[in-house]
Amino acid sequence: MSEDKRLPARFFASGTGRVPVREWLLSLSSEDRKTIGDDIRTAEFGWPVGMPLCCSIKDQKGLWEIRSSLSNGRIARVFFCVHDGSMVLLHGFMKKTQKTPDRELDVAKKRMRGLT
Repeated sequence: MSEDKRLPARFFASGTGRVPVREWLLSLSSEDRKTIGDDIRTAEFGWPVGMPLCCSIKDQKGLWEIRSSLSNGRIARVFFCVHDGSMVLLHGFMKKTQKTPDRELDVAKKRMRGLT
């Protein structure tokens, strides 16, 4: 089945072995995890995927987001980049305002720079 994926996902792992996006996902309800996981899977199999599921981050070369709509009007975002033929899941968060906070972008950019 994985050979059908156009862009297989993998989690970013820090130098200390932490896997922040996996940790964030595990902190969510099973319903939210399923929704976000389904959206990631759609991107893996359908890459390149456009709006409304996936879009590039303006002025951030190589940084993309998966846009998940959760129950009760909540919104989740998972930032990723493409590295060595994989979608590397860099950072996930719950979006509370229309504009993406700079601190969320900064986390993803720092992790993206750390890929080798």
